[in-house]
Amino acid sequence: MRKLLAATLGVLSAVGGFVDIGDLVAASQAGARFGMAHAWVLLLGVVGICVYADMAARIAAISGRAVFDLVRERLGPRVALLNLVASYLVTVLTLAAELGGVALALQLASGVSYLIWVPVAAGAVWLVLWRMRFQLMERVFGLAGLALLVFAVALFWLPTDWPALGRGMVHGGAAGHGWGAYWFVAVALFASTVSPYEVLFFSSGGVEERWSRADLADARSAVLIGFPVGGFLALSLVATAAVVFHPGGASPGSLAEVARPVLLAFGGVGLAVAVLAFFAVTFGAALETGLSAAYAAAQYFGWQWGKRVSPREAARFHAVLLVSVLLGVLVLLTTVDPVTLTEYMLIISAVALPLTYLPILIVANDRTYLGDRVNGPALNLLGTVFLLVVVAASVAAIPLAVATRMGR
Repeated sequence: MRKLLAATLGVLSAVGGFVDIGDLVAASQAGARFGMAHAWVLLLGVVGICVYADMAARIAAISGRAVFDLVRERLGPRVALLNLVASYLVTVLTLAAELGGVALALQLASGVSYLIWVPVAAGAVWLVLWRMRFQLMERVFGLAGLALLVFAVALFWLPTDWPALGRGMVHGGAAGHGWGAYWFVAVALFASTVSPYEVLFFSSGGVEERWSRADLADARSAVLIGFPVGGFLALSLVATAAVVFHPGGASPGSLAEVARPVLLAFGGVGLAVAVLAFFAVTFGAALETGLSAAYAAAQYFGWQWGKRVSPREAARFHAVLLVSVLLGVLVLLTTVDPVTLTEYMLIISAVALPLTYLPILIVANDRTYLGDRVNGPALNLLGTVFLLVVVAASVAAIPLAVATRMGR
């Protein structure tokens, strides 16, 4: 049973990270504009997030404390405060985008404007976070998100040129859009696959599940199963967009257009499955980001925290959770387009990435917390190389956004 719980936590973390609203948009636009030329970005993201999620899980299991819980203690209150402010800002913006994704999925299903659904979606997210058990939440939304497999299946119904797709992975390029736009999309797609809240949620969720040394193998299984599954789902989005949109030079600008490949393949039934998948992954990501915002604040200030803990015992944690959801609603009620919000959120997320991943690497090498379970040479090499990529993406994000006018 513990193996099942660990695996579902990994699936929820992956589905809410690799294929949240950010990747629904970024992966589809990457495939539509550049074919399979950005497949390497997903591979890089899968490897990197697996390396750092493994570190975060080990920290949680050995120390009994979540990553952010140790950041202030290890790096000092000033550095940790900068980390908290950046993390909270990015997480709340991501939460707003995810709530917008839920509302857009409901609009697709009902024909009613997404703005009507925004408060409904927020209320549902809050209700689930307040009342649904952690394990049930993991299973329902993590596994329901696997409905995105319909995009992979659609490739076999669509007129797919498999050799061309394969060549696109190896010999892909700017495809007439310019190298600036190519690298802008690469940074946005990368940011969507390694969103800061993923490891924060995974680590804190491990503490909530009371992982110990005996659970390290299960936690690693969760990492090595869940995140590659998320990467495969994202790759399916890229591939179907490459098949349907790339030949004509079109680019999806809404969730309805993202769903077009499965609509073409399976008609109304396919669209219904796609809408279910969109709802599940964005709702699951909204749960993750809401919890992650509250986890970060509570762990920094040393408050009692946890979804398992009642609001009476962890009032400040639950108050931050509620305020974060309300802030997400307020952002959307400005009538900002959720897809546009997602595009800007990904760039802000890319800028903030080093503030999440550097502390994990530092703590994972600290024998004070991990004893003999600190990183080995191979893991440190992978972690350092990935961190350099993260820093490069962070430095390049804003200049690329300005120079290419958000990749246009």
